Amino acid sequence: MTIYNRADSPDLSVHIGALRLANPVMTASGTFGYGAEFAGLLDLSSLGAIIVKGISLAPRAGNPPPRIVETACGMLNAIGLENVGLERFLKEKMPYLRQCGTPVVVNILGDSVDEYALLATRLAGVEGVAALEVNISCPNVRMGGVAFGAEPQMAAAVVRAVKEQAGQPVIVKLSPNVTDIALMARAVEDAGADALSLINTLIGMAIDIHTRRPKLANRTGGLSGPAIKPIALRMVWQVAQAVSIPVIGIGGIATAEDALEFILAGASAVQVGTANFYNPRATQEVLDGISAYLRQHHEPSLQAIIGGLHG
Repeated sequence: MTIYNRADSPDLSVHIGALRLANPVMTASGTFGYGAEFAGLLDLSSLGAIIVKGISLAPRAGNPPPRIVETACGMLNAIGLENVGLERFLKEKMPYLRQCGTPVVVNILGDSVDEYALLATRLAGVEGVAALEVNISCPNVRMGGVAFGAEPQMAAAVVRAVKEQAGQPVIVKLSPNVTDIALMARAVEDAGADALSLINTLIGMAIDIHTRRPKLANRTGGLSGPAIKPIALRMVWQVAQAVSIPVIGIGGIATAEDALEFILAGASAVQVGTANFYNPRATQEVLDGISAYLRQHHEPSLQAIIGGLHG
């Protein structure tokens, strides 16, 4: 094993708006619980940031089972945004997260613009909350269930409402289930987003041919994992060229090579998601591999290769 001196270590730090991360590796919301679930499996302080399971104002029970199905090179989930709700999150989960030594990003979700704004208000002064990630893939109950992230004006309205109340940088998580991802990205940038994360899951379905019924009780679910990586990579590349704010890549990242593809395409940071389910140390392995790549290629910093795609 090659031993490297600290002086040889490349600078892995990145800035996501006003938020400085020691390294670019984050956890994807919904795949890492509330952080404590992975405490015995890896050093949480080594992560760039922990993004917790999506939080709503009131607790949500989620969808009935079955709600996870393995697919070729991926997974379908229809968890239904199950979470403990804001009050229990602040009382039961944040005390532990504060002492992890890692920036905590709270993913927020709501059924109306007012709910998003209230969540931002309640989280604005909370110690240890470094940033908010806004999930705009949720349905707007006042608009017939159309997802906020499917329409530029609705997405922008959510972002403006959150920005008016938030005391932290605001990251907007974009849905891939749109016609023009760059148009959505520009709309939320114009509304005040500090950074973008993409992509959320793609809508998919699986059928049991023996029962002739959907494998998910919800019928459809979100497709994630290696199967969506080429789509996610293309969208990150498109968005990175369309906006001036930082982009965080998500979608099928399981190895350092995967992460480096997103970084070369223009991502300032990455989120590891589905890989956490079958390899709890995936984030650490991705981080170690990025550092090794930079040393191998004599790059002094991660910043030097962001958007470094040729041709």
